Amino acid sequence: MARLKELYEKEIKASLKETLQIKNDMAVPKLEKITINMGVGKASQEKGKIDGALSDMKLISGQLPIVTKARKSVAGFKLREGSNVGVKVTLRRNRMYEFLDRLVNIALPRVRDFRGLSKNSFDGNGNFSLGLKEQIVFPEIDYDNLDELRGMDITIVTSAKNDKQGLELLKKFNLPINN
Repeated sequence: MARLKELYEKEIKASLKETLQIKNDMAVPKLEKITINMGVGKASQEKGKIDGALSDMKLISGQLPIVTKARKSVAGFKLREGSNVGVKVTLRRNRMYEFLDRLVNIALPRVRDFRGLSKNSFDGNGNFSLGLKEQIVFPEIDYDNLDELRGMDITIVTSAKNDKQGLELLKKFNLPINN
């Protein structure tokens, strides 16, 4: 079992139940999924760009990502409907906890000039989103084999009813969110 999942079951769940004054165990907020999206703008013109993003995402997530395609044509961006625009992956269960553990303990401390995450990144329903400018903060990525630096968007979806519950849950997982 993943280390953070075990921590949630043994300590965090009881602590949240007490802190948020929830009576039912099933109503305690929990992590549902983590989605990672990596946009590759030049992939529509250059075919090889999407392969680098696919391999990076596979190393970071430990799971095969899917290629996202453009829904409409946009002449200003030289984009055609159906062309490749990025890769994404959805992590659940143990892989989700393993990724969150690596994100909090290894990747975020390696971000240059990192001062914590903004609590304004909640969506109103207890879900949290953050963006990374470079994929090299993850130790799985070998800097020498990179074709290009790419950013990524990470969304942590919780079962929390509001931002207050979501904030409490993510703080218990040691996500460095500023007050």
